[in-house]
Amino acid sequence: MIYGYKKQVNLPYEIAVEKTRQALKKEGFGIITDIDVKAVVKNKLNINFEKYIILGACNPSFTHKALELEKDLGLLMPCNVVVYEGKGKTFVVSTRPTVTMGVVGNPQLAPVASQVEEKLKNAVDNV
Repeated sequence: MIYGYKKQVNLPYEIAVEKTRQALKKEGFGIITDIDVKAVVKNKLNINFEKYIILGACNPSFTHKALELEKDLGLLMPCNVVVYEGKGKTFVVSTRPTVTMGVVGNPQLAPVASQVEEKLKNAVDNV
C-alpha cells in the first residue's frame, strides 16, 4: 500500500487500540480526533460494521513546522492512524506523510514529512 504503513498485530482489537494510543504518545503525538467508525455506521445507517477506529494524531512541533512552510497543509492533517478488526485479525495502519504531503509540491516539506513518517512507523511497529 503506497499511502499507508500497515501491520497485523496479534492482539485483540481493544488492546491494540490502547497500545496504539500509548505508542503514539511515546512518539510525541496527541490524539485530537477519535472516530469510532463502527458506532457511526450503526447510528447513522443502522448497519453493522467491523470494529474500526480512526485516531487523528498530531505532533505539535511538527505541525507547527509544516504549517509555517505551507499554511493550507491543514487540509491534510491530522495524521490518521486506524485500528480495525477484519476476519478475526487486527490491523494497525498509519498514513504516510511523505505521500500525503508530497501532493502539495513543496520540497521544503519533505524533511518534515520524513521525520513524521518515521515516528508514525515506530508507533505502529511498537504496538
